Amino acid sequence: MIETIKLHNGVSMPMEGFGVFQIPEADCEQVVTEAIKTGYRLIDTASSYQNEEAVGRAIRNCGIPREELFITTKAYIQEMGYDRTIQAFERSLKKLGLDYLDLYLIHMPFGDYYGSWRAFEDLYREGKIRAIGVCNFLPDRLLDLCCNARIKPQNDQIERHPHYQRAEDLQLMKELGVQPEAWAPFAEGLKGMFREPVLEEIGKKYGKTPAQVILRWNVQQGVIVIPKSVHRERMEENLAIWDFELDAEDMEHISRLDKNCPSMLDTRKVSEVRRVYDYLEHPVLTSL
Repeated sequence: MIETIKLHNGVSMPMEGFGVFQIPEADCEQVVTEAIKTGYRLIDTASSYQNEEAVGRAIRNCGIPREELFITTKAYIQEMGYDRTIQAFERSLKKLGLDYLDLYLIHMPFGDYYGSWRAFEDLYREGKIRAIGVCNFLPDRLLDLCCNARIKPQNDQIERHPHYQRAEDLQLMKELGVQPEAWAPFAEGLKGMFREPVLEEIGKKYGKTPAQVILRWNVQQGVIVIPKSVHRERMEENLAIWDFELDAEDMEHISRLDKNCPSMLDTRKVSEVRRVYDYLEHPVLTSL
């Protein structure tokens, strides 16, 4: 049974969900349908993923009451600014076939995201969104936004995995009451993530895979995870993390894997800023 956590506005959010990044529109409906059948209730998409319509079809046809699902989508850089974000929200809502969102996120800390945040606040007060947040905001930008917002973000979705553990980010989020959420918790398997001897040894101890150890490590620290897979058996494997608990020694060993370096996105690097601005035309995964 997937546990839930309460955001600072009292909304309950599943601690584990299903991400649909890089799942093509043609395949996405079937994949999300399988994910919901497997037991996922949090589905995470974005306008830039270009698969919201497929996600919407899966939601409508899954047979699960809408109130039991938690749907997240995001506004991208080209949708920043108050008016553009209002239009982007209505566009995403129409594609998803929904009358409200559970969570709406600013996808990148670029463009006129302050104008967008005012739009988020208005949509939230109108009851069209149950929770609002951001993605990929480093501590300085998150703190600055919180200092100027009428409504603080309820969530910051960041790259977080054993090679990039983000201690400063998590500490600030705790102080601000912002819920951390990890995208790409496996770092897409880059830099030998699944072959880390520490993760393999801990997995053997509990009869679990390195992937399951990584997910458990995150949720034990109060970090929501949204792993992705197009295979039913892997979906089931990723959900099988609620029947064991890592001990203090395990957590200490994993902490030593921290390279304090992103594997997929670094918003401080010029090459990465150029990449994300150009992503809709040239969807390159990373320049790192």
